[in-house]
Amino acid sequence: MKRIEAALPDHHADWRQRARIDTTALAWEASPSGTVWRQPLYRVGGEHGSVTSLVRYAPRGSFRPHAHPEGEEILVLAGVFADEHGAYPAGTYLFNPDGSRHAPHSEVGCLLFVRLRQYPGADRPRVVVDTTVGPWAPGPAPGIALQRLYAHPGYPERVHLERWAPGATRPRLGLPGGEELFILAGALRDEDGVLGAGGWLRYPPGDAGALRSDAGCQLYIRVGGLWGQG
Repeated sequence: MKRIEAALPDHHADWRQRARIDTTALAWEASPSGTVWRQPLYRVGGEHGSVTSLVRYAPRGSFRPHAHPEGEEILVLAGVFADEHGAYPAGTYLFNPDGSRHAPHSEVGCLLFVRLRQYPGADRPRVVVDTTVGPWAPGPAPGIALQRLYAHPGYPERVHLERWAPGATRPRLGLPGGEELFILAGALRDEDGVLGAGGWLRYPPGDAGALRSDAGCQLYIRVGGLWGQG
């Protein structure tokens, strides 16, 4: 199989800048596998650099066995993702720590939200969460529920889901480690307008404002640790 040798461009590399992407309008980029495609949202360092992306596996798609320096984070959006450790249907959250290794594949195909090389620290544990049965707790504002997915003592990142009722609002506090949101369902409004399902938003450290969902939404959120700024 012919390998992709061309240098890959950076995407939204300056974490000090706000970013806003409608992934439903993006083209898919081939991977070296030939059976897996990506939509890069953030990328620095090319094929083996720090990346946030949507990843689509064709049926029977796979990558060769490989390691994950500085960790890997996955939310399975559709289909079934798998490796030698198990099979992970839609709604599964995975955290593979710094130095972990696997041979990923998908028999039926899948769609993933993925972060690579953004979680240094070999003492972090592996995490697997089935978000379809996970508990919901009261969130940061009325009409918002929260499901915690990942946090580890000594590290700044906190990852969770938020489920918003129609008309729910909350402030964006301009956190020192920034905030990233991926819209899983519904639509979210900020001062730049409305973004629907498949939208990705990055607010840099100190970027305060307000968020609202007129009809309700579900969000996948990471706060803190925006490139070491937590």
